[in-house]
Amino acid sequence: MNYQKPKGTRDILPNEVNVWQFMEEKGREIAARYNYKEIRTPTFEDCSLYKRSVGDTSDIVSKEMYEFTDKGDRKLALRPEGTAGVVRAAVENGLLNNALPIKLFYFSNCFRYENTQKGRYREFSQFGLECFGADGAEADAELIVLIDNYLRSLGINDAILLINSIGCPECRKNYNTALREFASKHYDNLCDDCKRRMNENPLRMLDCKNESCKQIFKNAPSILDYLCPECKEHFEKVKTLLSKAGVKFEIDAHLVRGLDYYTKTVFEFTHAGFDGKILTIAAGGRYDNLVAEIGGKPCSAIGVGTGLDRLKSLVSQNLISNAPLYYIANTDEVEIDNILLIAEKLRKNNYNVEMNLTNRSFKAQMKYANSINADYLIVIGKQELLDGAAAVKNLKTGELQDKINF
Repeated sequence: MNYQKPKGTRDILPNEVNVWQFMEEKGREIAARYNYKEIRTPTFEDCSLYKRSVGDTSDIVSKEMYEFTDKGDRKLALRPEGTAGVVRAAVENGLLNNALPIKLFYFSNCFRYENTQKGRYREFSQFGLECFGADGAEADAELIVLIDNYLRSLGINDAILLINSIGCPECRKNYNTALREFASKHYDNLCDDCKRRMNENPLRMLDCKNESCKQIFKNAPSILDYLCPECKEHFEKVKTLLSKAGVKFEIDAHLVRGLDYYTKTVFEFTHAGFDGKILTIAAGGRYDNLVAEIGGKPCSAIGVGTGLDRLKSLVSQNLISNAPLYYIANTDEVEIDNILLIAEKLRKNNYNVEMNLTNRSFKAQMKYANSINADYLIVIGKQELLDGAAAVKNLKTGELQDKINF
């Protein structure tokens, strides 16, 4: 039987891993610059964690989450997003009892059973950041600026930033009433999901993927007209700080994100570089009630996730500098054992080295060096062994470099 990878997954082959390493390296660099520390959490958690945090009525929980029962009859779920697990870890391990804010970042694989599309898989990778204990607009602006800088470090300078405020639970009550009244006038034309959401979670209707519903809700009331004074002041300050930082943005009054735990600021970075289709490449928002919701003491928080699978297709190979590869070829009169010792000496001096492991002829070695895209060639014959040095040839230009000692 010829096995194939499951639908919605992918093999990341050696010739593209360097792009992933580049994105992770830049992520770690930018996280350190803003004093974020890495955290790693389990791939699966108690199923109720996501139902409580993400929301029973969200598509992620109701349609896309991979759930299973283990041999101890425990209901578990593969991680559909990163925030809930990090919040659980922060609460369980007492991280929030330390001096605040606590800033955490992670690289994680997430899993959702959804329709696959360009840059979207059922197993996908995220670079996420979470900041706990800072309730001011400054934390919102800092995190958004961080992501803007991260994207630019990857050579992505033309992303579009969309921002909105979905207010707090109090000011959202009046908006939910207005949204229900609007939706009821279009009830017969709504999809079944939106008909259900109208009573369960009206805000979720604005995130519907059904095209006819999207057209209907373009004319829905704006939540910005229903913000309480505190939420309005918070959002105004976020906008002011972003403008001062030189970060361009557009206000999207219907941006709500697909997770129930968000409050106040929500944002997305989108890009049109996917065959003309505009897709989200990074998204996040504030979630001031989630820590208390899953058992911790009340603590404000804001986070963001960037989709590395989508970013990968936007990163230019020209930005990625790989350490040069040296190929050591032995002439027919030199034993390979001698080459092994030379290769190890060079590797200990931080050279990347490949050698003749399959007893190829000298001519075959030349072909092999080209096939693996070696940057430099070192030929070892009897004289080179005696001298303890050999000439280095640049295989890209054909030029001879200074001799290398071994």
